Order: sequence, then C-alpha cells, then structure tokens
Amino acid sequence: MSYFVYILQCSDNTLYTGIAKDLYKRVDEHNNSDKGAKYTKVRRPVSLLYFEKSENRSTASKREYEIKKLSRLKKMELIDA
Repeated sequence: MSYFVYILQCSDNTLYTGIAKDLYKRVDEHNNSDKGAKYTKVRRPVSLLYFEKSENRSTASKREYEIKKLSRLKKMELIDA
C-alpha cells in the first residue's frame, strides 16, 4: 500500500509535514475534524503545497523525518522544484 509524505501551509504561514495513506482525506481532517494534528488545529485553514508518494510506511516515515530536518528555505526549494 502506498503512503504519501506531504507539506501543508498553515494560516499563519508556517509549514507542517506529515504522512498519510489517503492524502486528500488527511488534508480534509487537518481542516475540518478533531483528527487533525494538534499543531494544525489552531492554524486552520491549511493548504496542501507538496506531496510525494512512498512505497510503504517505513520509507514514508524516513522521508518525513528528512524533510522535517530541513530549514524553511530548503523546504520551499523542495516545494518549488
């Protein structure tokens, strides 16, 4: 089963990185439900800026960790690439 690594832009212009099986359902949860991350709940609405597909949860988690370590500038370069 595929997983997605994604980057959201929050209403306060911060970036949030996460993983999901169903990307669009997860973005909807971030915006509209209690299942959204604690970080994004107080920064709604969020918009999807970037995503990439991973083969499994393990590779998605590793990639999420790599992206989270990047500076904001590097994340924006990734998004713009």
